Amino acid sequence: MKMVRMEFIGMDFSCVFGSLADGKFPEKDCLLPLISKLLGYAIVAASTTVKVPQIMKIIQHKSVRGLSVLAFEMEVIGYTIALAYCLHKGLPFSAYGELAFLLIQAIILVATIYYFSQPVGNSTWIRALLYCGLAPTILAGKIDPLLFEALYASQHAIFFCARVPQIWENFKNKSTGELSFLTSFMNSLGSIVRVFTSLQEKAPTSVVLGSVVGILTNGAILSQIIIYQKPTKKEKKRD
Repeated sequence: MKMVRMEFIGMDFSCVFGSLADGKFPEKDCLLPLISKLLGYAIVAASTTVKVPQIMKIIQHKSVRGLSVLAFEMEVIGYTIALAYCLHKGLPFSAYGELAFLLIQAIILVATIYYFSQPVGNSTWIRALLYCGLAPTILAGKIDPLLFEALYASQHAIFFCARVPQIWENFKNKSTGELSFLTSFMNSLGSIVRVFTSLQEKAPTSVVLGSVVGILTNGAILSQIIIYQKPTKKEKKRD
């Protein structure tokens, strides 16, 4: 009997359903690509709100205590380069879609930090204007291919360096200030899942490496939040 193809947003279910209809468990080569696609879209869906807890925590407390402005600025640059590279390479949306949502939220987050860090210095405005001037060119891919590769190679260092100031700030203060546990947890989990999906989608090694760097740095910050977390007033009264 001829197998009917069952596709939905790039996911082929025909192999899995065909095996189950025959009373067999789907083979690895049939099941893993589908799992990868499902996880990829799950990451994209989760990424639409991943930075919202951090933004809301700043607004609620009207404070950016313990946050490294430079770290979040560099994060915006890293997301911009990563998104532009994936668009340029023509990767499937499930392999990079979260970058678009993360970039938008990262820009909103930086703007929120600026607002609650008044007065903002001239150097901050200069950095913001430079980004607004260069980002559209990079996202459109209107730069030399060799420069594009160099930029993408550097974005791993950018993401790493973006986390280092925050990790150092946490270590120095023995506190994570207004950092959101939920945002850090989702960042760590997303990086772990993205390694698997990138390997399945046969993404460039540099893309996989970026996710590995994310696991290490996001994991470090998440560990600090857990270690430096201070007990609430209610917990102190119980003691």
